[in-house]
Amino acid sequence: MNQLFKLKNNQLTPLDSLPFKLEKEIQTIIETNTQELFGLRLVKSEFTVGDFRLDSLCFDEETNSFVIIEYKRDKSYSVIDQGYSYLSTMLNNKSDFVLEFNENLKETLKRDQVDWSQSRIIFVSTSFSAYQKTSVNFKDVPFELWEISRFANDTICLNQISSNSKESIKSVGKEKGTVIKNVTDEIEVYDEDSHLTNASEKVKDLYFELKERVSGWENVGFRFKKHHISILNNNKVKIYLNIQKNQIKIHLLRRIDFKGDVESQKVIFDLQDPKSLFELKATSHKEQYEYILKGEKDLDYLIILLKQKYDS
Repeated sequence: MNQLFKLKNNQLTPLDSLPFKLEKEIQTIIETNTQELFGLRLVKSEFTVGDFRLDSLCFDEETNSFVIIEYKRDKSYSVIDQGYSYLSTMLNNKSDFVLEFNENLKETLKRDQVDWSQSRIIFVSTSFSAYQKTSVNFKDVPFELWEISRFANDTICLNQISSNSKESIKSVGKEKGTVIKNVTDEIEVYDEDSHLTNASEKVKDLYFELKERVSGWENVGFRFKKHHISILNNNKVKIYLNIQKNQIKIHLLRRIDFKGDVESQKVIFDLQDPKSLFELKATSHKEQYEYILKGEKDLDYLIILLKQKYDS
């Protein structure tokens, strides 16, 4: 379990933990703060589909995909069995998920606008057993495990359990007709290697140089999605990297509107770029600054601009 301390006059005093008595307490905290914690929009609490009741149905606007959040206090359940059963149910009932989105958010989402290959499940618990952690220790399971703690001074701590395995879950679900195989045939999980597969050696060197420079920033994180690598500050996406064969496209979001009227939205970031390194690109849905990195010439100046966005 995470331990937090209060610092006063250079003396550390441990903060007492305040256990959750009910699973519903955890659910209420997460559902009230899905955007802040995970960058997700809450669609529906307690969504029933097929034979299952999903705790929280959310939508990830970064990837145009649905995300299920489940809250557990019981260490005996199997996250593998439950996770793949839920994802299988989603893929077999796509219209129900789209309908729920439209009815609850009062928007018009079409089934073919959803990237079902990026569907995933987030499990939140006060702690996971060694068995639960091991069972999802594959490089490509579409699950995230997050442990949550509460302390006496109203402090909440969330810690993600990350996989360090290079083994694929697909080796487990090879037999035709299994739930795992049916899900893995449609859902794809990406990692750093998949983004670098087609990149030239020069571009790989540029990427790792860039990564090394930003890795020292406080609270930095990296997330690997279908079309890009996200650089995050405290789980909030700040920078997008699109790795191509001979270059890296870098995007910094200026403002966005998912309904297609971006000019009606408030600017969330204005880049101060005296050398005009970035070019502002606009569509009806988003405005973003774009720079194509091909060499190390402007790397020092680029890092300054990226830090400007990172700190915004």
